[in-house]
Amino acid sequence: MADKPRLPAVFNFLSTLIVFGAACGLGWMAWRYYEYSPWTRDGRVRVYTVQVAPEVSGTVVGLPVADNQFVHKGDLLFQIDPGTFRNALTQAEGALAEAKARAAYLTADARRRAELPDIAVSAEQQGNSAGAALSADDSVLRATGALSQARLDLDRTTLRSPVNGWVSNLLLQSGSFANTGRAAMTLIDADSFWVEGYFEETQLPRIRDGLEARVVLMAYPRRPVRGHVAGIGRGIGVNDAQPGVQGLPSVNPIFTWVRLAQRIPIRIALDEVPCGVVLSSGMTATVSILAHPPAADIRPRQDCAATATTVPN
Repeated sequence: MADKPRLPAVFNFLSTLIVFGAACGLGWMAWRYYEYSPWTRDGRVRVYTVQVAPEVSGTVVGLPVADNQFVHKGDLLFQIDPGTFRNALTQAEGALAEAKARAAYLTADARRRAELPDIAVSAEQQGNSAGAALSADDSVLRATGALSQARLDLDRTTLRSPVNGWVSNLLLQSGSFANTGRAAMTLIDADSFWVEGYFEETQLPRIRDGLEARVVLMAYPRRPVRGHVAGIGRGIGVNDAQPGVQGLPSVNPIFTWVRLAQRIPIRIALDEVPCGVVLSSGMTATVSILAHPPAADIRPRQDCAATATTVPN
């Protein structure tokens, strides 16, 4: 039986050498990419919310908005029954009119007594009349303040949106009782979206304010969002600083040859969001920091405001 042909030993050596070199090169590129490139998969879409709380208490008699509805700044959100506050305003107007009439009478009386001769009225009576007139003026001032407060309370029965945004998780219903200072509605501020990227601390030397950022949302992998670095977090929690037994710090033992890089939050301001991209607070994003400032011809986000829809988490 004839022997099978064997590949030359030199070919085997070269093939092994090429594969080994390629593996080393790829490994070095991967190590350099993950060790030094400002890049992270740990990004989150963030947004500011506005807690709408009434400054007066009462029954909700009007609720023209629905859950997840977009509202503009100044739009009516809900109406508290104004009846009680209208009555309080009427009473305050009457109290002010009464105080003004009394003040006018006492002022005229004090002036008249001041013009009488000493034989007709004593100095003590003249002083008492002047004091009563001054007290009446103070009553007018107090009644004026009460009237202004009554008008303000009546105005506060109508609650309007302080921002452009979306009504989120609406639980308030017409007929519910709204309490002073208790949040009755939450709004998502449509003009406040940003991305928080959590980068390893080893990448911080290559990150600075103003550098361009590329954000890829998990929901839209082919439609990246452009932004720039707007701030670097200056502090994170340290578990070893928490007090333990007898108030002493609880320091966890670690392997000296294993050092895990901490994650530092980097704020990414959004400069250009493609039309049709839906931003929602809490969405996952991949963030890459580029080595140059953003271009000057970036299209503002507002250009797509009419077509893009953004919803809360």
